[in-house]
Amino acid sequence: MTVERRIESALKQAVHYRNYRRARERALAKLSHLYPDTYKQLLGIEKAIDEQEGKSWIDITGATRVALSTSTPDWHTTATTQAGAGASNDGGEA
Repeated sequence: MTVERRIESALKQAVHYRNYRRARERALAKLSHLYPDTYKQLLGIEKAIDEQEGKSWIDITGATRVALSTSTPDWHTTATTQAGAGASNDGGEA
């Protein structure tokens, strides 16, 4: 594979991913407006899981709240699972 073809392939992939992320963000915004209570509930669950794992959430002011914990979340009781090593929840962190 030539360098030019690799660059072209990478550019196509970047554009595809950008378009996917934009569509995903629009869908999330629409869902959060249609179902605000459910959205807040699910967001609270995801925040609690992240805090259990020691991940910080950034406040609108830029302040962070870090919860240090040595326990691991019980995925069976939170209704949130990851599909594999590459799975992530990019929409949950601000």
